[in-house]
Amino acid sequence: MNDKRSIVIASAARQPRRPAGVSQFPAWLVLGTLALVLVIVLTGAQRGPVQGYSQGAQPRPIAARGQLMVDEEVAIKAFHLVSASVVFVTNKQVNRDLFHLHTADVEEDAGSGFVWDPNGYIVTNYHVVQNSDVVQVTLGDQSIWKAKRVGTDPEKDVAVLKIEAPAKLLPAIPIGTSSDLQVGQRVFAIGNPFGYDQTLTSGVISGLGREITGAGNRPIRGVIQTDAPMNPGNSGGPLLDSAGRVIGMNTAILSPTGAYAGIGFAIPIDCINWIVPEIISGRAVARPNLGITTAPDHLVHRLGLDGALILTISPNTSAEKAGLRGTRRDDSGKIVLGDLIVAVDGEPVRTTDDLFRAVDKHKVGEVVPLTIVREGKKMDVPVHLDPLP
Repeated sequence: MNDKRSIVIASAARQPRRPAGVSQFPAWLVLGTLALVLVIVLTGAQRGPVQGYSQGAQPRPIAARGQLMVDEEVAIKAFHLVSASVVFVTNKQVNRDLFHLHTADVEEDAGSGFVWDPNGYIVTNYHVVQNSDVVQVTLGDQSIWKAKRVGTDPEKDVAVLKIEAPAKLLPAIPIGTSSDLQVGQRVFAIGNPFGYDQTLTSGVISGLGREITGAGNRPIRGVIQTDAPMNPGNSGGPLLDSAGRVIGMNTAILSPTGAYAGIGFAIPIDCINWIVPEIISGRAVARPNLGITTAPDHLVHRLGLDGALILTISPNTSAEKAGLRGTRRDDSGKIVLGDLIVAVDGEPVRTTDDLFRAVDKHKVGEVVPLTIVREGKKMDVPVHLDPLP
């Protein structure tokens, strides 16, 4: 019996006493009143429900659902395929007193991540764990595990964590590719916006080859733009294609208010797929720098070209010292394409990611031949690789 029902019953059971000195109604008046009430009730029952009520009311029949729409089935399948691989990453800082003694863990930030393999490696954004003293990972079964940082690549906003959870709780997320994406392609984002874990949103690829500013104000190139809704807490979660494969890691939103405004960005999986093994293998991510910006890959391919097209060259960098050329306008205003890099030390280059992947295989200080196409002619240009500034 709930409290509300108990109150009602108690009130009904407590009858007021008749004040002294008040005479009773005549018996004939009482009997007449009861008879009149009985006639009204019986008459109302024959005429139908009183005041709109019906004693015979029943739940409505359930209409047949029918088949789900194709796009609904695709979304459901993608969610079920990877939801157990998406995790909640909590970043905590330690509050210390004047004597630097640990007093309390205070949650500073939270984000998302995904299971890289059954060995317990978790991938997320660098900015999610950047200032953390303690990091915890909540798996799909809601179990919570303390994580240690294996390594980070701030320039690409990538971090790798490790937890000591059983392999059965660590289904590796399916890995796709980002080199063949097209604007308009359906995508799904899974993450923990505002702490609501396992949230699925959908949208399309709105743009390719974008550039955003990562940690340390370094540019991250080749970024995927999407209108799949993202909010604080989505960072580090996967962006999926319609087959449920990871094609990017949700990293940033463009918003004047801090909340979703229709533009989100994801680091392409092709970039992540070569950074993460470097970190897990313990190789230091020290990157040489060419000092160039390149045209978006989809625009280069639209011109019928394969390679990394140089747009601009920064002063006093490897590219400028080697005599490479950027894209410019001539005196008549016509666009003159810059050097098209098609190979690095004999390794073919079709996209900007190919270029940086090939350059990053070399050490700072090495001299590496770049194969370029300039005004229709192919040539090799030796470049001395300087470090990132």
